[in-house]
Amino acid sequence: MMKLIDNLLNRLTMYRLALYYMIFLLAIAVMFAWAGVLPYDPYALLFTIGVALAACGITNAMFARTYGVPANSESASISALILALIITPISSPQDIWFVAWAGVLAMASKYIVAWHHKHLFNPVAFAVALTYLVLNQSASWWVGTPPMLPFVLLGGLLLARRLRRFGLVLSFLGAALAAVVVLSALSGQRIGAALQQTALYSPLFFFAFIILTEPLTAPPTRRQQLAYGALVGVLFVPEFHIGSFYTTPELAILIGNLLSFMVSPKATQVLTLREKIQIAPDVYDFVFAPVRRFAFAPGQYMEWTLGHADADGRGNRRYFTLASSPTEDTLRLGVKFYQQSSSFKHALLAMNQQTEIVAAQLAGDFVLPSDPAQPCVLLAGGIGITPFRSMLKYLIDTRQRRPIVVFYANRRVEDIVYRDVLDQAYYELGIKTIYTISDTKSLPQAWRGRVGRISPQLIMAEVPHYQQCTFYLSGPPSMVEAFKDMLNQMHVKPSQIKTDLFAGLV
Repeated sequence: MMKLIDNLLNRLTMYRLALYYMIFLLAIAVMFAWAGVLPYDPYALLFTIGVALAACGITNAMFARTYGVPANSESASISALILALIITPISSPQDIWFVAWAGVLAMASKYIVAWHHKHLFNPVAFAVALTYLVLNQSASWWVGTPPMLPFVLLGGLLLARRLRRFGLVLSFLGAALAAVVVLSALSGQRIGAALQQTALYSPLFFFAFIILTEPLTAPPTRRQQLAYGALVGVLFVPEFHIGSFYTTPELAILIGNLLSFMVSPKATQVLTLREKIQIAPDVYDFVFAPVRRFAFAPGQYMEWTLGHADADGRGNRRYFTLASSPTEDTLRLGVKFYQQSSSFKHALLAMNQQTEIVAAQLAGDFVLPSDPAQPCVLLAGGIGITPFRSMLKYLIDTRQRRPIVVFYANRRVEDIVYRDVLDQAYYELGIKTIYTISDTKSLPQAWRGRVGRISPQLIMAEVPHYQQCTFYLSGPPSMVEAFKDMLNQMHVKPSQIKTDLFAGLV
């Protein structure tokens, strides 16, 4: 069942899934308002949605044109729908100005309160905090009600799974509920009643799934995300205060955003294409010239935004692992194309030296262990070799010898890419790559590699000490899941298995 769900989720971008989640929640809310389950006028709710969408959409388009960057309509729509879920539906002319200004400020913050094209604060939180100071009106976070809770949880769990942010969400929830227990005990309140109030009558879960996980303002690594979630969780609790200063949900996330920015890489760049090389029948290597050098760890990924006309339902953003090494003066992407590729990939393939693409949000824990003596096994399928190209090129350039074995599976011999780096790693560092081909009918007579899929027998034959190794898995989601099942059968501990982020999009 989970494999079916994952396959469906992998067909959607993270932003598109979040957009559908917001639409789903608002549709439920409108129906509940009509049925009298929620105490709001359904027409007032629809009008609020319209005002928020118009304010965010127009403002976002104006700022994008002014700053000369791609306008992401999905992001603007998501912000607008979040505002509609946390600001009480319009009931007076004054409320119209509140919603409109919140939309304008949310979009403006993305461009003005930014560092190297990366916004510092969650746009919605920034907007509602500022409107309180300027207009003396605040968000009610009305979505945090018992009738909405099952639907918040349903969509939120799917979003957290797609984003791979369960650790972040759980650290936030655990810290928030623990803070409720401690503060209630100290103040003499009933702990059970306080927990029930927080879980059912506050935006706890909506905040965790939507506001907290916003990709561009969350820290890049898992350890930092756990600390970030715990900090924001404590600040979120209404009972938390320092003297007479009490935090609100929006202030909690803004404080967390500021600390996240202090520890996050400041790597957003507007890039132009230097070279486009076809390295397999359906794979291209895109080489970009960075405006400035920046630090990253081999195996990390970035979010890439490419503005193009007539973007399809999968939007104009993608996550790609860097194929280049930090030792190189260019950034490389290895991208596979399909017969029914998305509009994004069509635009990417059509890029020339005048086209600009925005690279942002450097992140990822799919990096080599800090201990150079730790033996590693790298399992790759198809274009999943990309992060391993980054790692091996880095080891070659820094002359690091590590106990690493690479297994690289492809359907046909001509699908093998980055063989120059793989072979160089063998000749210079002794890092062996075992190539295996699954399509036996396409094998050339001179083929000297393995035939078939990567199997337990193959791994045990090449790496007898495999139970002491850390395994890195990269490739299409179905292949990575097959690798994980195989390693489980071999009694490899889950703590010894690391997987790469793979967008699963064409």
